Amino acid sequence: MNLDPAHTKELQSLSVVVRFIMRIALLAVLSAFAGGNFGYVMLLVSVFICVIYGLAKGERPLGDVLTYWDEAAVYGALFCLTSIVQVAGAA
Repeated sequence: MNLDPAHTKELQSLSVVVRFIMRIALLAVLSAFAGGNFGYVMLLVSVFICVIYGLAKGERPLGDVLTYWDEAAVYGALFCLTSIVQVAGAA
């Protein structure tokens, strides 16, 4: 097994990507069944959860590997995009 630092960083980044995909899939399924603004609210909750985990684990934002901070940024971007689409749909 290769345990050089570059390989470890790749595995850590891959685990963040897999975790993100699984959470988005779960949010999509729950939103489909719950309806309303559930998915929209859960994106915001996901931002807060990722920030709390990032703080608790002492991760640095904008590091050389993906972290909870990067995941929080993507959830935040999706939250903003969803709110723009929701406002545009209401107009």
